[in-house]
Amino acid sequence: MKYIDEFRQQDLAQTLEAAIKREVDPARQYQLMEFCGGHTHAIFRYGIQDLMPGNISFVHGPGCPVCVLPSGRISDAIGITLKHDLILCTYGDLLRVPAGNRKTLQRVKAEGADVRMVYSTQDVLGIARENPDREVVFFAIGFETTTPPTAVAIKQAQAEGLKNFSVFCNHVLTPAAIQNILESPEVREIGTLCIDGFFGPSHVSSVIGSRPYEFFAEEYQKPVVIAGFEPLDMMQSALMLVRQINEGRHEVENEYTRVVSREGNSKAQGMVAEVMELRRTFEWRGLGEVPYSALKIKQSYAEFDAEKRFELGDTRTPDIPGCECPNILRGVKKPTDCKLFGTLCTPDNPIGSCMVSSEGACAAYWSYGRFRN
Repeated sequence: MKYIDEFRQQDLAQTLEAAIKREVDPARQYQLMEFCGGHTHAIFRYGIQDLMPGNISFVHGPGCPVCVLPSGRISDAIGITLKHDLILCTYGDLLRVPAGNRKTLQRVKAEGADVRMVYSTQDVLGIARENPDREVVFFAIGFETTTPPTAVAIKQAQAEGLKNFSVFCNHVLTPAAIQNILESPEVREIGTLCIDGFFGPSHVSSVIGSRPYEFFAEEYQKPVVIAGFEPLDMMQSALMLVRQINEGRHEVENEYTRVVSREGNSKAQGMVAEVMELRRTFEWRGLGEVPYSALKIKQSYAEFDAEKRFELGDTRTPDIPGCECPNILRGVKKPTDCKLFGTLCTPDNPIGSCMVSSEGACAAYWSYGRFRN
């Protein structure tokens, strides 16, 4: 199968393994952060960490939009669902993330609220058409990858005159979050958290391109390699990062050339720019307030903005005591550093978002048995 079997060949993996071992400097440590949860799962699924020399470590970053969404936004979604007796639609993982009081969208659904899991924005538009007498809200979430479909849905609703459709927008931007991590005390203060290079997100970069990473690669002198999800992608990208670090370079390189270009998808970018604009600030779980890191619906499409339609505030709820998700998302701790991991917090009874999300670091540790170490 094209682009699958070719990137899982054992002989090529062994060649890359030998090349990495030849090029690492035994006298130094290499701390490489993967921002994307898909990369975290690839590392564990294919045993890539076990093929690395002992002085190469992978630091797990924010992972996915479900992981970084603050619990207050979930509380807001629950609140409008119960208060206005509307139909709330969202993606599957988000249904199980606990809000500050441990209540989830799945639980309020079991108690009678009309909460529905969807696979696409087109599903939501279909529900709005079928229920013209009820308000239908799409709890939109995602990095740059899933933002264009939300913009398309809003434009389509406007064209069709779907007055009962609105969007609770929670789309966030990866470059701002990476910059926030590099500005954090854990990175800036020597000895707390060292990051030598980044695996750049792949699906995100297919939309925004590799150019947005060039600023902080130069500003913070950290190399970035856009990596695919297959095992040979990850190993080749690790080799590229090792070479940059050894040579003292800090550039943006693209390993995932079969999908990602420097400019990205200009049509998708234009669609988003037409419908949405930057928020001045937005709260991320684990990172706190991050300036210009999220999107909101423009005034010209305000009739489809659920925050304005239902006068949503900015609810803040504390994280669950004992849950280390905020520290795990910043790369400061690993899932096994959390006392709840594998005891109170399991996939059947998730306490934190890192265990709920299929791309979360805790889910990866659990799914591939890394906690047994």
